[in-house]
Amino acid sequence: MEMILALLTLIWGNLTGSHPDLTFDQFVQAALEAEKPIVQNVGGGEKPPANNGDQSQPGDKLTPVNKTDPQPDAPKVMGIYATAHSAGGARMNTLLKLLDDTDLNAVVVDIKDDWGYITYETGNPELDAWGTTQKIIPDIGKLMSSMKEHDVYPIARIVVFKDTVLAKMKPELSFLNPDGTLWGNGKNPPDSFVNPYSKEVWDYNITVAKEAAKAGFKEIQFDYVRFPEGFEKRADTLQYTKDERTRIEAVAEFVKYAREQLSPLGVRVSVDIFGYAASVPAAEGIGQDFNAISQNVDVIAPMIYPSHYSTGWFGAKVPDAEPYKTIAGAIVDTHKKLEPIGGLKPVIRPWIQDFTASWVQGYIKYGKHEVEEQIKALKDNGVDEFLLWNAGNSYTQGVDYTP
Repeated sequence: MEMILALLTLIWGNLTGSHPDLTFDQFVQAALEAEKPIVQNVGGGEKPPANNGDQSQPGDKLTPVNKTDPQPDAPKVMGIYATAHSAGGARMNTLLKLLDDTDLNAVVVDIKDDWGYITYETGNPELDAWGTTQKIIPDIGKLMSSMKEHDVYPIARIVVFKDTVLAKMKPELSFLNPDGTLWGNGKNPPDSFVNPYSKEVWDYNITVAKEAAKAGFKEIQFDYVRFPEGFEKRADTLQYTKDERTRIEAVAEFVKYAREQLSPLGVRVSVDIFGYAASVPAAEGIGQDFNAISQNVDVIAPMIYPSHYSTGWFGAKVPDAEPYKTIAGAIVDTHKKLEPIGGLKPVIRPWIQDFTASWVQGYIKYGKHEVEEQIKALKDNGVDEFLLWNAGNSYTQGVDYTP
């Protein structure tokens, strides 16, 4: 009951256009499912035994076959986020100096952004034909050379199913209102999503990912790998193409397919996922099951910003004001959640908070101490990789990233 109450009182709303939190609809959905068994095997049947990663479970089409890490010698990543504008402009010099002067060693760059634009000229005729490129990064070769010169591990962020540009261009790949108009969420201007059931949408995003790998990125990080928030309330009224698969199956099968396509290129595949997903049952409404996705990626990146939890979570009156306790609780839940998949467990690399959440009642100003407390909580609970989120790409100075 305490978990249900906590879910229903979580603070939702948007941190930025990139990492939105949950809607009330999603919390209600999670609460309604809280007394059901946590989904361990969305393919049906009993909970599978621990898997050593070498064979699939019979009858479970979501379990990967012969899963191996394409980069077993990859560094332990401690990274930051850079928008395409930052990566392609003068701010990148400041970010590279930060990495030079600290133990930070990776940058996540927007390669397909939150609107759906491909942010550099790929030179791929198939992608050019879509007309979805906006040349924000003027010279991808120069950017990659610069990151290599500074010994930076480059990660390409690709926003998958939130894609307003493609939805407007090809509404048949999106969701339509009963009157035939394009569906959009309540934002101003509204965002639209494309359909996770669509193989054409899958292949489009994987083509973008393959070009990023060709450019030199070592890892592809997929974001918005889900249906729109509150989709379960619209699923029967919106017009869209679907088949017999559940939403969880459609999303997880995309992730599995993407990894099968990209692993031979030597790149890792990671997925951003709501941090709360490790603490509650599968989110049927948006099609996200923590373990179904995790078993099919090399890295899972739960977004566990303390500001995104409300009173009562992990025993904290104001989780934003207790970064160590909140992060520790989230990681304990993450470890427990992943136990059933055994050898298929990916690297855990959370997104943590390097910003002040002034909209949260009882918030505290985040600086050196608060960032270090989050990192310490990770390390104390067996996690030594992380990504720092700051929407403006302005990161705290003087932080000890290996406390």
